[in-house]
Parts: sequence; structure tokens; C-alpha cells
Amino acid sequence: VFRADTGLSAKALQQATGLAVDNTEAMGALRDDALSGADIEAGRFDGAEVVSWLVNWQEVSQRKMLFRGTIGQIRRSDGAFHAELRGLTEMLNRPIGRAYQRPCSAVLGDAMCRADLTEPGYFHEGAVLSVSENRSFGFGPLVGFEEGWFQRGRLVVVSGAAAGLTGHIKRDRLWNGERLIELWEPLGAAVVPGDVLRIQAGCDKRFETCRLKFNNALNFQGFPDIPEEDWMIVHPTVAKKTSGGSRRNG
Repeated sequence: VFRADTGLSAKALQQATGLAVDNTEAMGALRDDALSGADIEAGRFDGAEVVSWLVNWQEVSQRKMLFRGTIGQIRRSDGAFHAELRGLTEMLNRPIGRAYQRPCSAVLGDAMCRADLTEPGYFHEGAVLSVSENRSFGFGPLVGFEEGWFQRGRLVVVSGAAAGLTGHIKRDRLWNGERLIELWEPLGAAVVPGDVLRIQAGCDKRFETCRLKFNNALNFQGFPDIPEEDWMIVHPTVAKKTSGGSRRNG
């Protein structure tokens, strides 16, 4: 579906050879039935993919791609929005590598971790009973989930005005008879009591947690047996018994 009245107008596209980032800017009107200021404030279009085409309007199958990238910074003014568009080479500016460290480098549930968070025991989905500052959400008793189970996990809004938004869980605790889930930052749209939220178990990146909580030690992406920094200056001693066995704890 092509909608001329809700499309974007783009400035000149700056392109260069090599790994320089292609960039341009798109402008458009804010409309409740297309793209609203509330959607932008909620972050629904942060990092969204954008494709620019040169199209024969009499035969839309005749087209040529001019630009493909993602949305960067967005600003609003006078009923319109201005979005920075970044080319695909922007992704090459991100540091990529692997650090040799004890904590796991994977993101819980991703292709490296492979933990299945849809299995029973790793998520809870239900209506929220209370909301404070759009970052603290109270639930009833969560039977089978110990306090702190969802800490460092993820919250997903399933229904309501904020449906689709996500947040990272800072704290999971019992408070005044409720199970209180607190986020690091407020959500971008209002959540009200009765909205359905989904909360997923969290991981502290330790090998013991991976093995005991998720039964996923085979896919642990850290190095639990790597010596600590002070190990390099340890000297032999007769005061402590050494068996020559494993140095692993847990």
C-alpha cells in the first residue's frame, strides 16, 4: 500500500566510497492515524529499518533502491518530525570482539545462549495490579517463582496503550503483599492496572546460574575457570593445603 499523504520527504543523500557511513534526513508530518508524537516518545521507531526507492508512479513495479539503513536520532517541531537516517555501514562502527572473562557474554535467550524462555518456569504473564511512575509494577503472588527470579530479566507489555514496549528489570522483590517488578527506566507509554505484562527470568551471567537455574552449562559463553587477576602474583605456601584438584567453585 502506497500512501502519499503519510510518506516521508528526504534531504539529499550523502554517499561515499569505502566504509564511510551514508547519511541523510527524512521529514514527515505527525498524524494520529499514521505516525504520532506518542509513538516517537515511546521509542517505537528507534532503530527502525528505512528503505528509499526511486519509483515510476505510473508503474510501481519499476523501481530502484536508493538507500537502505536505520533511523538514528529523531526530533520533533511544529507538528512534524525529523529523523536522521544512517546507512548499513553504520553497523561496522560498532566494536566487535570477545573478551576472555568469567561472566557469560551471551544475551539470555539469543542464538549463542539458546536458553528457551518460553518453557514453563522461565516466564509469567498476567494482569498488573498496581503501577508506580510507569517503572514499578505490582503483581499478586507468583507461585513457583522465588524472590529475585526475574531480576535482570525482561518485561514485555502484551496489552494496553503500551503494547509492544519492553524494559529491563532492575529489581524483583516482595513488598506489602505484592510481587514488585521494578525497571531501570520508565516505559515510553502509560501502563494502567489491568494491562497484561509478560516478565522473563533474569540471568547474572555466572556459570553457577547457567547450570543450576537454566540447565544450560553446555552453552555458557564465559570462561569460568580463567584465573583471577591476583592469581598471577600468588606464591607457593605451606600454610594452605593444596590437593591439585579443580579450582572451580560451583
